[in-house]
Amino acid sequence: MAVNYVFMEGKYNGSSLSILGRNTGMRPVREMAVVGGSGLFRMARGYAVARTHWFDANRGDATV
Repeated sequence: MAVNYVFMEGKYNGSSLSILGRNTGMRPVREMAVVGGSGLFRMARGYAVARTHWFDANRGDATV
């Protein structure tokens, strides 16, 4: 998964954060790399954690 979060209000307005990694819904916790950003997040490095709070395999629906 590759995702860019763009902030539109407040302190981080105009900044973005880029995340890249494997997001397998069947695992309860996943780590994905923070590979960059812009504005206040320029040259960001680190990792993001995604947790599954609810998952329904029959419907292909989840809350992460």
